[in-house]
Formats: sequence, C-alpha cells, structure tokens
Amino acid sequence: MLHLRLIVPADLTDQVVRTVEQTVGTTHLVVVPGAARDPAGDLVLCDVAREAGDGLIAELRELGLDQSGSIAADEIGLSLSRRADKAEADAPGEGADAVLWDQLADATHEESTLSVTYLAFLTLATMIAACGVVLDNAILIVGAMAVGPEFGPLAGLCTAVVRRSARLALRALAALIVGFAAAMVLTTGFSLMMNGFGLFSESMLEADRPNTSFVYAPDLFSFVVAILAGVAGMLSLTSAKSGLLVGVAISVTTVPAAANAAVALGYGDFDQVWGSSVQLLVNLGGIVLAGTLTLLIQKALWKRTRLASPRPRRTAPR
Repeated sequence: MLHLRLIVPADLTDQVVRTVEQTVGTTHLVVVPGAARDPAGDLVLCDVAREAGDGLIAELRELGLDQSGSIAADEIGLSLSRRADKAEADAPGEGADAVLWDQLADATHEESTLSVTYLAFLTLATMIAACGVVLDNAILIVGAMAVGPEFGPLAGLCTAVVRRSARLALRALAALIVGFAAAMVLTTGFSLMMNGFGLFSESMLEADRPNTSFVYAPDLFSFVVAILAGVAGMLSLTSAKSGLLVGVAISVTTVPAAANAAVALGYGDFDQVWGSSVQLLVNLGGIVLAGTLTLLIQKALWKRTRLASPRPRRTAPR
C-alpha cells in the first residue's frame, strides 16, 4: 500500500476527493479543510494499493495538483485494516509488478546527478579496484564493485529513453562520462603515486593475473552478464527492492575495467587500456540495453494486465 498526502487548493478539493473516491484500490480517505498553510489549502490523505497508485497519481497530475498544490507518496510498511486488504484485492494486477513511473523518474533523477559525493564514491571505488587489479585480489575487486555508484546514472538513462526525457538523458550521460573520466584520471595519478612508493610496479600489472585478467579481456560472456545485470537492476528499482542493487553492482566489471585502464595508461600499456575500455563500454552498453528493454516490457505487460482485467470504477459513497 501507498500513503498519499495531498495539499489541495480549496477550489480543487471536490474534484480531488471525487477522483480518489472513484479510483478502485483506495481507502482511508481523510479530508482536513484549511489545514495547509504553504501553499494554502486543504489536506487530503488516503491509502491506495500500489497497483492503483500510478493511475491515481497520473489523474491527480492531470488536475494540475502537482502545480497548484502537492502530491507526496510513501510506502506503508504495515497496514492492519480489512479495508486496506479489500482495496488491494479490488485493484487489478499485483503490487509487486506495478511500476510507479513518477517515483522511478524522481529516484533516477536524484541518482543521476553529477555531485561531489557521486564523484568521490566513483573515484574511491576505482582506486580500490586499481589496488585489486595490481595485486590480483578478487576481494578488493568485489569491494570496489559494491562501492561504485554508477548504476544510478545507467538506470536514469534507461528511464529517460522510455519516458523520452531529453533532460534526464543528458544528466545521466554527463554523470557517466564526466564521472568515469575524472575517476580514471585521478586513479592514473594514484597509481603513479603508488609506483613512486614502491607499492605498484609495471611487472605486477604485466604478470599473470588469473583472478583479475577478465577485466581487460572482454568476450561474449561479458555482454551476457551485463544484460542479466541490467534486467535484475531495473527489476530491483521498480519493485522497490533496492537491496538487490548491491548484487547487481558486483555482477558487472565497469569500475574494475576503468581502474585497469587507468593503471595501464600510467605504464603506457595501451593493449590493456584498449581491452579494459572495450570491457567498460560492453558492460555499460549491455546494462542500458537490457534496462531499457525491461522497462518497455514492464510498461507493455502492465498496460495489458489493466486492459485484460477491467473493473468498474468505484462509485462515490453517499
């Protein structure tokens, strides 16, 4: 269930309440006249089944409530109510399959921002991975994958393609391009500093590295894993199971490939620079392709579910 908190201009309250009352899957409607001060208006609260949430929010936006008032939605962790159970049963489809497009767009917009924090995490992850590739240490590689924040902009790019949002696409591309470029440049400097301290050496990079050589040797499996990770990542975002994103991050070699390219660049090993760069692009491209297709399929399936399970809109109580 979702809990909606609406700030509604007084002249729009009747329309908003009518919309909520007529939407199958809503319950616990509360109207507090004159409670809102900024902006001025009435406070309207209600609970709605997740599978009916996107449709209701879309109707409220058609009324212009996002411009003249406010729409806020929160996930309900626990709801002990027979009315809530009935609302979920009446709403077509399953809540776990529903995509809240406005929530997804808002989340990916925030995660796609080229911020100092994002750059710091990506740079630190790349430096950790640099230590991992030089030492041929798989544990450090896994740790670097988990720290890397790059899935946010990738998800933002997928969402931008599906929703045809040029602004979000540019924001996500900027975060990816500038972020990886900055992280790789700083990691090259870091590797040269480590070389000066005698902790890194060219012989360590050129030695047999059975645990980490895959980061500069792209093959078909690299693309397959990226596809699978892209699907899993988007499903975890749309189903609100964000904890699964750690597993997705560990599945792909974006950060380790960038790190290996940066270290190899410092030693002038352009073969490894090329191989790592291709590995990076294969992983990024596979994730974006799979994530976009996943969203398109979810959108089509959910539309089909709603059309195949028509339910009459609830009449307002008298």
